[in-house]
Amino acid sequence: MTTHTHKNLLGGPEPTLLPETPEYKDASRLLADGSATPAEVAGRYPTFSLAWATLAEDAYAGGRVIESYAYARTGYHRGLDALRRAGWKGHGPVPWSHIPNRGFLRCLAALARAASDIGETEEQERCRQFLKDSSEEAYTELLNA
Repeated sequence: MTTHTHKNLLGGPEPTLLPETPEYKDASRLLADGSATPAEVAGRYPTFSLAWATLAEDAYAGGRVIESYAYARTGYHRGLDALRRAGWKGHGPVPWSHIPNRGFLRCLAALARAASDIGETEEQERCRQFLKDSSEEAYTELLNA
């Protein structure tokens, strides 16, 4: 059996892929099948960024921008912690195509939106650029750039 390794030809860091842990799978299932609310999932699995992203997006859609900002910031920081545990060194790709990465990326987009609405221009710009640098696909998908 031949094993292929893919070298990053651009010389940058390898993509960071968050692990699909048993906790991740359970939290994902609870959200997907509706057997728990996003708040219940966040309370049970506080490191699960997708629950925080869902809370942020729901709050934003309901006109509760400050709540959205707070939820997005929480999920963003939880996601940074998870990325670091997965070997991320503060830069490099975090692919949207890898489903476990989507909670963090959605939090980053939600934080950019809410920051813009409350006049946090520097944070909004930083978050937009961070999202674009992490995943062009997520940037386009989430911020309609």
